[in-house]
Amino acid sequence: MAQLKYKDSIYPVTTGSSVLETLLEHGQAIPNNCRAGACHSCLMQATSGNVPDAAQKGLKDSHKARDFFLACVCKPEEDMEVCLPDIEQLKFPAKVSQITKLSNDVVELKIKTQQPVDYFAGQFVTLWRDDELGRNYSLASLPGVDDELIFHIRLIPNGQFTSWVANELKVGDEIFVQEPVGDCFYTQGNPEQNLLLIGTGTGLAPLFGIFRDAIQSGHSGEIHLFHGGLNPSGLYLHDMLSAFAEQHSNFYYHPCVLKAEEGMAKNIVEGDLSKIVSQLIDKPAGWKSYLCGDPEIVKKLRKQIFMAGSNMNDIYSDPFVYT
Repeated sequence: MAQLKYKDSIYPVTTGSSVLETLLEHGQAIPNNCRAGACHSCLMQATSGNVPDAAQKGLKDSHKARDFFLACVCKPEEDMEVCLPDIEQLKFPAKVSQITKLSNDVVELKIKTQQPVDYFAGQFVTLWRDDELGRNYSLASLPGVDDELIFHIRLIPNGQFTSWVANELKVGDEIFVQEPVGDCFYTQGNPEQNLLLIGTGTGLAPLFGIFRDAIQSGHSGEIHLFHGGLNPSGLYLHDMLSAFAEQHSNFYYHPCVLKAEEGMAKNIVEGDLSKIVSQLIDKPAGWKSYLCGDPEIVKKLRKQIFMAGSNMNDIYSDPFVYT
């Protein structure tokens, strides 16, 4: 049985348990969020012992060289000594420049960094209130066009981070950002390929950057954006996206809701999102798809699109995992 040394204590690692599970079990406060190796918020550093390859999947070479690893998927094969990395190595400060309410439960947060951030539209970062409280949010901004980093944040009742955003965070306050990660972004090289973008709730955020990136890059193929909400109020950028569709002949906006309301816009369709997609895009073979939002819906759509003939390599997903 491997042993894990953290600070001045040594803990036995139960077979099959991760570094994160072991430390949390013994009352250590380790930042974490998705616990699936996706968000990178549980990044730690090994000061002795070998790090399993699986625990460094998706990390930059510079991070691997310094023995950083993802604690949630690191299952020690031998004794290890670990520590939390220096905040200065991973995070950089930013200033809040604007907080705007987009709907009853969604706010747009804009932050300004001192130095330009290298990212692709559609990637996500971890926003940190302090050394212990952080959450992952997709970037809705487009590099080279937007001067700030932009996020769509759904306000979760009693949520630690979102309650802080809604009730305490002010313009001019400092917030910390962990570098962008994720492969759900637009890539140039096939401008005639049709694009299928599907998001639920604030899963619209990364798609908002992706389709603007495609159009900015001169994409000529059809771009279909489906945004699903429980009711019309969940379609928080409806007017803007409807106007965008009128301005660009190859961009199609499909707003969908589960519960219709009297007086809602005529272009909003009521029904199950997956069924609406299959009715309008029944043959997605050769298309590139981007799926973001509720993890169960993303999983369902991923299978549906694959079974309809799409190549799995052309399906990119960013399922939101909530703490």
